[in-house]
Amino acid sequence: MRYTADRILTTHVGSLVRPEPLVALLRRLDAGERVAEAALQSCLEQSVREVVRQQLDVGLDLINDGEFGKRISWSRYVLERLSGFEQRAGGPADHAMPAAIVGRDRREFAEFYRDYDATQGFSRMRGWAVTGPIRYTGAALLERDIRDLQQAAGTLAAERLFMTAVAPGSVVPERTDGHYPNDEAYLFALADALREEYRAIIRAGFTLQVDDAYLATTYETLVPPHSMAQYRQWAELRVAALNRALEGLPLERTRYHVCWGSWNGPHSADVPVRDIIDLILQVRVGGYALEMANPRHEHEWRVWEKVRLPAGRMLLPGVISHSTNVVEHPELVAERIVRLARLVGRENIIASTDCGFAQGPFVRRVHPSIMWAKLQSLVQGAQLASAELWGRAGR
Repeated sequence: MRYTADRILTTHVGSLVRPEPLVALLRRLDAGERVAEAALQSCLEQSVREVVRQQLDVGLDLINDGEFGKRISWSRYVLERLSGFEQRAGGPADHAMPAAIVGRDRREFAEFYRDYDATQGFSRMRGWAVTGPIRYTGAALLERDIRDLQQAAGTLAAERLFMTAVAPGSVVPERTDGHYPNDEAYLFALADALREEYRAIIRAGFTLQVDDAYLATTYETLVPPHSMAQYRQWAELRVAALNRALEGLPLERTRYHVCWGSWNGPHSADVPVRDIIDLILQVRVGGYALEMANPRHEHEWRVWEKVRLPAGRMLLPGVISHSTNVVEHPELVAERIVRLARLVGRENIIASTDCGFAQGPFVRRVHPSIMWAKLQSLVQGAQLASAELWGRAGR
């Protein structure tokens, strides 16, 4: 992931707030209504063109399609692109959180989450079952997403474009399985299927970002009653499955995003990054995108005082938070960048966001006007950091 050597580049994690015309069409689809494919495609193309223009206007270096082609969520989108899954209960209107992601935070702050979850707009969260062999069937949808981004980017170099895809371990955290004999068989079947999506993104000339929120967030659903050793065994299997899916892909065109869940809640039971950083660094990618700006995790920049970033790898720290409507001051952004750059090397930093500003078409964490203000502050902060780190203003 080497792009330049004379300034701090900027990017974001991927999911951006969808425009209202696109949201309206997707709501109709989610409710089971018929929507003309031509109308949906026209709106999607226009939305991607606009979000690419806005990212370039704000000054971001490495950009994407905002994940606008993902119709369910950042992870469950793939259920429209895989065989072997069925939703047997719940249906499109079921917004309840699956038990597999209801951990200590939701138990200790049950009154808060009872009010909060009802406002979040998630759909198709429950009732998933594995009923047959998992195969990748989403080539047409993926080709559409790739084409829309390429057309919107025009003559922009492909190395400035990235596209996200879900990690095997984050596809469906709660499911019944009537086909595979155990977790390992299921995960490796997913890895083999998702490899097709990963490779297609690389073939298009983009950088692949793999999203894996459940690697970290599952800790609080397992520990206790299980031990840290048992959690790590669970996580190691998912890292192995992901590495299988990544096998053969160029390191310099891949990056890995781990977060503690994008919801703006207490996060009081999050696993410390020091306890899982070795697992994260086992993933064979060129860059690691981690939360380092929100109030629960900003202090964890100090982990890099003791942990060595592997040679040839990049750190994409979140220096802007998705979890608050407060717009970070550029000087604070620069401060976050500089202290990390002095630990891991200025040439090894790409400034990013903690997480996505929207987790699907109907879930947004901040108002879009604030999202763009935050991204502008990210760019301005990177410019200030570049001036300090290189002794002059970045280009």
